[in-house]
Amino acid sequence: MSPFVAELVGTAVLLLLGNGVVANVVLTDTKGHNSGWLVITTAWALSVYVGVVIAGPVSGAHLNPAVTVGLAVAGKFAWNLVLPYLAAQFAGAFVGAALVWLLYKDHFDRTPEPRLKLAVFCTGPAIRNHASNLLNETIGTLVLVLAVFFIAGAEITPTHTPVGLGSVGALPVALVVWVVGLGLGGTTGYGINPARDLAPRLAHALLPIRDKGPSEWTYAWIPVVGPLLGGVLAALLFLLLS
Repeated sequence: MSPFVAELVGTAVLLLLGNGVVANVVLTDTKGHNSGWLVITTAWALSVYVGVVIAGPVSGAHLNPAVTVGLAVAGKFAWNLVLPYLAAQFAGAFVGAALVWLLYKDHFDRTPEPRLKLAVFCTGPAIRNHASNLLNETIGTLVLVLAVFFIAGAEITPTHTPVGLGSVGALPVALVVWVVGLGLGGTTGYGINPARDLAPRLAHALLPIRDKGPSEWTYAWIPVVGPLLGGVLAALLFLLLS
């Protein structure tokens, strides 16, 4: 695998499992219907673990434009690699989201509420207030990226896993994602990853989903701008503290 392919595949698996758990919880007649927030946050954390295990040895497993940009701002990642990484992440997120629709298509067809179908693909606020929604996405991502910087033995390069411990090294990152979801995710659904939100939202708009409703593009900028801002602030804070 090349780093581009690793980021694409890792992000696709992240979205396949992460959006998959949302489908399992919110869509009609699934085995996991109404199993709750703890199930969603736990599965998203483990989705990160699986994605990092797959992509880590080849690309460093950023799987998130906010991580890639934050690392570049901190001088820990080459700027000429940023755009290829971001392209791979967005492409992988689209593929993963499309696969979720394909696998859960029967349940999408049985689910009457358009808002639940959209929730499988992307985030939305519990209370719509763009200022506070943007702040929540920024702070949640800042915590995630700052923790990545300070994980003991961290070494994020195209040839090393994020924490230098092989597959086991993916676990601390997953735990950070888990606690961010449990602690801060109740406001906006903790996008904390521009690719995770924007590419699946585009998939929702393009796929032939029965009675799907709007893709809510007026909100779509928040889970993109907030995480990118959070990643940059985390890099600056890391440089200040280290």
